[in-house]
Amino acid sequence: MDFSLTEDQQSIRDAVLGHCSRFSDQYWLDRDRDGVFPHEFHASMAKSGWLGVAMPESVGGAGLGITEAAVMMQAVAESGGGMTAASSIHGPVFSMQPIAQFGTPEQQQRMIPPVLSGEKLLCFAVTEPDAGLDTTALRTRAERRDGGYLVNGEKIWISVAQEAHSMMLLARTTPLDQVKRRTDGLSLFFTDLDRSRVEIRAIPKMGRHAVDSNLLFLSDLWIPEEDRIGAEGDGFRIILHGLNPERILLGAEAVGLGRVALDRAARYARERVVFGRPIGMNQGIQHPLAKCWAQVEAANLMVMNAATRFDRGLDCGVQANAGKYLAAEAGFEACHTAMLTLGGMGYAQEYHVERYLREILIPRTAPVSPHLILNFLAEKVFGLPKSY
Repeated sequence: MDFSLTEDQQSIRDAVLGHCSRFSDQYWLDRDRDGVFPHEFHASMAKSGWLGVAMPESVGGAGLGITEAAVMMQAVAESGGGMTAASSIHGPVFSMQPIAQFGTPEQQQRMIPPVLSGEKLLCFAVTEPDAGLDTTALRTRAERRDGGYLVNGEKIWISVAQEAHSMMLLARTTPLDQVKRRTDGLSLFFTDLDRSRVEIRAIPKMGRHAVDSNLLFLSDLWIPEEDRIGAEGDGFRIILHGLNPERILLGAEAVGLGRVALDRAARYARERVVFGRPIGMNQGIQHPLAKCWAQVEAANLMVMNAATRFDRGLDCGVQANAGKYLAAEAGFEACHTAMLTLGGMGYAQEYHVERYLREILIPRTAPVSPHLILNFLAEKVFGLPKSY
């Protein structure tokens, strides 16, 4: 049992932190203010090969695991870019897993390399306004036609759709009342985002302004059959393979955000002098920061446990969900404590911790709420009756 990073993993962490240092706090503050997608950052990460860290070498990836991807995404958030930086590259790191695992060789070569190279941006369109986390209740319908499908429906909270060229889409190919199991009849597609058939409306929100969130209205969108991933009706089963990596990466990002918030708070506590002494001498400052550090680092162990189990082919659903839950809660407490440590200046944009506090609410809320995670853990760990 070894809780330390391997030499290669440490090299990844150091290299990513070094790479991200090219993008200053002011860069991320400017993106937060102007709401412009961080194209320069995204392009630099793609050019350096980081978007394909967990993709097979056959499609231009590095052939590493979700553990290495988690180390990378943690460093991205920890660099000061927070969830804005992480979310701008988060999709390519995990969203292409269904194609890598279930796509045909032709699909893998056609679809994955342009995303890894940064030539194309993608969005991940699953959630719907009336379905929430009940994925089996999706209403977006893909009706079979000669050579493909005609798609109509709505999606919500779809990130990067304003910038995206391609879309990973989950839609129902068989109506819910015609399937034996609710999980049947859903199909997964990866296709061009035809803006003449998809209306995209941005959702104004409290944080991560540079990475857009959107409502999508699909009207007679044509998807050729060759853009379907896997067999028709197997979409739910296929997409499940990407849920645990997503939770692992979000947990890693929450840890990174908690770490940078605590680092900024400790730096301020060392430098801020009140009543002739640095405020960091006061236990009222020391104890909350120390407690948050312990919680963040403990959460990190669960996140990395989940990542390691995933890469070894072991069941990791409990660990992935627990890691995401613990990291998000610890990260939130760390960002909040950092803001309180700075006092009034914690509310000022120039010190960045208010941005961290707004952004940590993303992994705390998405892609699954803390309450639903606790329901899942109670069922899977203790065998209690399913409550949803």
